[in-house]
Amino acid sequence: MSRTTRKAESTRPEAVLYMSLELGASEWKLGFAGEAGQKPRQRQVAAGDLNGLMLEIGRARQRFALPDSARVVSCYEAGRDGFWLHRFLLSEGITNVVTDSSSIEVSRRYRRAKTDRLDAEKLLSSLIRFDRGEKKVFGVAHAPTPVQEDERHWARELESLKQERTAHTNRIKALLVSVGSQAKVDQSFLEHLDQAKQGNGTPLLPSLRARLKREWERLTLLESQIKEVERSRRQAEVEATEKVRRLQKLKGIGENSAWLFAVEFFGWRQFRNRREVASLAGLTPMPYQSGDTVNVEQGISKAGNRRVRAMAIEIAWGWLRFQPQSRLSLWFQERYGRGNRRSRRVGIVAVARKLLIALWRYLDHGVIPEGAELKAK
Repeated sequence: MSRTTRKAESTRPEAVLYMSLELGASEWKLGFAGEAGQKPRQRQVAAGDLNGLMLEIGRARQRFALPDSARVVSCYEAGRDGFWLHRFLLSEGITNVVTDSSSIEVSRRYRRAKTDRLDAEKLLSSLIRFDRGEKKVFGVAHAPTPVQEDERHWARELESLKQERTAHTNRIKALLVSVGSQAKVDQSFLEHLDQAKQGNGTPLLPSLRARLKREWERLTLLESQIKEVERSRRQAEVEATEKVRRLQKLKGIGENSAWLFAVEFFGWRQFRNRREVASLAGLTPMPYQSGDTVNVEQGISKAGNRRVRAMAIEIAWGWLRFQPQSRLSLWFQERYGRGNRRSRRVGIVAVARKLLIALWRYLDHGVIPEGAELKAK
């Protein structure tokens, strides 16, 4: 039986223990190292076992002959587990970063080996490079406070409820069309349903009628929940409220878009420049040029907040309508106004990117978008 070889005491000015976490539904895989080029120590604990996690950190210190005062630096990929573990690690004096999984370097081979063990090793080596000054080795997610994270539920719940409402409405219409019938899906739907006939003039059969009534009941419940969430949001006084009010002063920006922009984007993030604004929304262009290959535009990155990106494009169309004399609208009309449908769709993405940057300057520096009009009081 081979004995475990213990390393001699570290002679580096600062002793550091590096730890990577691969978070699974049932277990967490941990990777430890004391310096670059060192064979990682692989361990695993049950998912959510914080006592086991801290115990393994202590054992790793002993394995690499590091003092109890050694700084611990850790990282894990942003995902389903959110930021609660990040806050726990910080409370234990551990320096932790939450990484953007799509920004981690991977092999470009057609086929590559991928296991949790290999992922933990790769994440560990990237963490060591990051801690030693190579800041672009991966992207770091900015963690909100618990209160800021809680404020995002209004916008996200509304999005889910409205998607479910659309699904039930479409299902009701599809069921009626399948028998050659139609009915308005509004407050008087049940009255229309009683008078509805099949395509051959006969009444709807009992099972279909009963199913349509149950679909209507679920749709009615969704409508009441949507109104309840909107009412609660309107009455709330939270950190992002002031920015919501300022955004709503601009023509073309309504209540839903103002709340989404505030709690998901502008409310708690600190942007240093316009590139960071566009990058976080996934609206940055992705050029491709290699050797003699002519520059090719691959479209936008889409490596950002999809909710903000979708809303920004929607609001961009509204901006052209409600702010026709703004500099941004005039720029679009001059460059894309006479183009075809595809050209205008490309142009509206550029408008969305420029609009987000203009809104950031408006909220952070008080600069109203050039030529934009405010709503009457």
